[in-house]
Amino acid sequence: MSTWTSAVWGTEEFLAELCAFIGAAVGVPDRVERLADRPWSAVWRVTAGGRTSYAKQNCPGQAHEARIVQGLAQVAPEYVAPVLAADPERDLLLTGDLGPTLREQGRPTDVDQWCRLVADAAVLQRRATATADSWGLAVLAPADATTYVANAVGRLAALEAGDPRRLEPAMAARLQALLPSVERWADVVEEVDLPFTLVHNDLHPSNVVLTDGTTRFFDFGDAVLGEPLGNLLVPLDTARDELHATPDDPRLCRIADAALEVWSDVVPITALRAALPSALQLARLARVESWRRCVATMTADQRAVWGSAPAAWLTTLLEVSPVGTAPRSRVRG
Repeated sequence: MSTWTSAVWGTEEFLAELCAFIGAAVGVPDRVERLADRPWSAVWRVTAGGRTSYAKQNCPGQAHEARIVQGLAQVAPEYVAPVLAADPERDLLLTGDLGPTLREQGRPTDVDQWCRLVADAAVLQRRATATADSWGLAVLAPADATTYVANAVGRLAALEAGDPRRLEPAMAARLQALLPSVERWADVVEEVDLPFTLVHNDLHPSNVVLTDGTTRFFDFGDAVLGEPLGNLLVPLDTARDELHATPDDPRLCRIADAALEVWSDVVPITALRAALPSALQLARLARVESWRRCVATMTADQRAVWGSAPAAWLTTLLEVSPVGTAPRSRVRG
C-alpha cells in the first residue's frame, strides 16, 4: 500500500459508514469521489440530487474539526462553509460546495487581499472567543511555552539515531540555549493579555474561499486554542514568500495591522504591534503540536516521509520573526 493512502479510509466498511452519514443528510449519493487521502485527513467530493458537497474526516490526533465547524456555524456562519451534517464523535463533516479556493482561482494574492483575509480571520476569532474552549482543542498558553519547548527537545533528541523524528544533538543544544528567549517571548505576550480563542494554524489561500464578497474559511484540522496573534504566523510567512518581502517590509506590517485593528479596542494597537514578533515566534509551537498529533498515528513508511516535521518546525524557533524582531535574552556562553 502506498504511503499516501490510509488503511482505514480505503476500506469498504468505512465507505459504507461514510455513505450512510452522507445519505442521512443529503440523500443517497450518486457519486463519492475521494479527492485527498493523507495520513492526517481524507476528503471526498459528493454528488447527490444534482448538488455537490464535501465530506472530511481527520486522523485521531486531529479529530476535532467537525466540532469546531459546527460551533463556528452557530457564532459566525457567514465565515465558514455551510454545514450539511456534522458528527463530532466520529469527526465526520459534510459541507456545501463554495467553489474554487483563492489559490485555485489562480489570481495573485495582493496586499489588499491579504489584509482582508487576516482581518476577517481575526473577526472570526473574536466571534469564537466565548465558546472555543468547549471544542476539545489543545491549549497552547504562553505561560507553558518554555516547558513545551524543553519537553519537545528532550523527547525528540532521545529518539534513536536513524529515526526520522529525531532531533539531532547539535540542534537540540541550540534550542536548549534558546529557552531564556522563549521565556522572554512568553512574558511579552502574557503582558498583552488577550483572551484565548481559536487559532486556525494553517491559514493560507488554499484554505480560503471568496464568494459574493464574503471570506469563508475551512480546514481547521490543525487548530489549537491559544492567544490570537499567533494566527498571523502562517499568513505572514506565506505573504512574505509571495511578495518577496523582508521582515521590515511595510507591506507585511500593513497586513499585520489589518488583523491587529480588530483587537485594538481591547488592547492599544501600539502594544499589539510591540508584542507581535514574540507572538509569532511562540506560534511556531502550534505547528509543532499539529504535526506531533499527525505523526503519532502514522505508519513507519509514512513517518519516513513526514516524521521529521515536528523537529523541523521546532528548529524554526531559531529563525527571525516574519515581522519585526522578537526580543532575545542574553545567553551566557
